[in-house]
Amino acid sequence: MKNIVSMRWVLARLYEPDLVIADCRFQLGNPDAGREAYEESRIPGAVYFDLEKDLSGPVGEHGGRHPLPDIEVLADKLGKAGIDETVRVVAYDDQGGAMAARFWWLLRYLGHEKVYVMDQGFTAWKEAGFPVTGDKPPIRVPKKFTPRVREDMLAGVEDVRRAVREGTDVLIDSREGPRYRGEVEPLDKAAGHIPGAINRFWKEGIGDGGAWKSPEEQRARFAGLKPDDRIIVYCGSGVTACPNVLALEEAGFTNVRLYAGSWSDWISYPDHPIATL
Repeated sequence: MKNIVSMRWVLARLYEPDLVIADCRFQLGNPDAGREAYEESRIPGAVYFDLEKDLSGPVGEHGGRHPLPDIEVLADKLGKAGIDETVRVVAYDDQGGAMAARFWWLLRYLGHEKVYVMDQGFTAWKEAGFPVTGDKPPIRVPKKFTPRVREDMLAGVEDVRRAVREGTDVLIDSREGPRYRGEVEPLDKAAGHIPGAINRFWKEGIGDGGAWKSPEEQRARFAGLKPDDRIIVYCGSGVTACPNVLALEEAGFTNVRLYAGSWSDWISYPDHPIATL
């Protein structure tokens, strides 16, 4: 399935009525920066979705730093943005595709198939001379978004426990190598990784020019895995695992699930084992 579209693909369809563009720019540690950047300059017609206010739920004892949002609350926000099953949706960000991929994953999880990530992101769009605007954000005609949840896309903590215990799934850690190895941990309360997990840093799916690598290059990143392997992907909080999920799908892997709570959920259980290298 094609999940990534070029900037020119978006440009050619910019004013088509069945296209909704989602601006997902967000900076961890500076939560207002994305909204401010959106209000200053954006792709014409784009609506804004905030990682923490829209694409995540409240933080609790378990569930990680960016728990999944309440399904009905998100469905209502999507409907108010003019999104239902009849429209195509394209998401972009300026964070290498991580936030846009979170949006892509959530829509797929809720049963919306016609959702894509725009390659390269907003800065590349602007530098290409494509249209941008700082006018008042658009008012969308509300629609009714009806979730059709795909439970097969999500792995819970019990699924991960079973994978550790019985080897039922391949675990892929999407964080940088030093965090995976337990050498540093800038965000969470414990360092290391889930026992048995392999490390595939999500940014390695992006080429030097900021474009997503080809399906062939993505397959090379996951060499040694079979297309029908059961795979569970995680990161620190369930956000930057999403670009790895997307990359795996682009590479032809057919049984990929996201551990949404990720490392920050795993370590919220005191009895869980932790591995380091």
